[in-house]
Amino acid sequence: QVQLVESGGGLVQAGGSLRLSCAASGNIFSINDMGWYRQTPGKQRELVAGITSSGVTDYADSVKGRFTISRDNAKNTVYLQMSSLKPEDTAVYYCNARIRGWDSIRVNIYWGQGAQVTVSS
Repeated sequence: QVQLVESGGGLVQAGGSLRLSCAASGNIFSINDMGWYRQTPGKQRELVAGITSSGVTDYADSVKGRFTISRDNAKNTVYLQMSSLKPEDTAVYYCNARIRGWDSIRVNIYWGQGAQVTVSS
């Protein structure tokens, strides 16, 4: 089985910074795309940032220039550095990864448990 474990959420004032981490472990042969999503009550989960296995990144317009996604392939970990945070960034943040296990050619999608990020004004 595969687990994605997130860390780094919390409470921060507007203008501040936080760094989220998400480490994958378990039956992992390879990890393709990884990403961060966020969700607020009553709204659909939305993509915040994504990164391919070769390091190509993509961001939602709302976070461009403020958030940076990166990954450490040796550690099977993806990060989200969030700066210049705004109250509207308040949400539960979920990491996501497309992973192939050793026992199959199939690529499955896995999710982290979620990390609350609260930005006070």
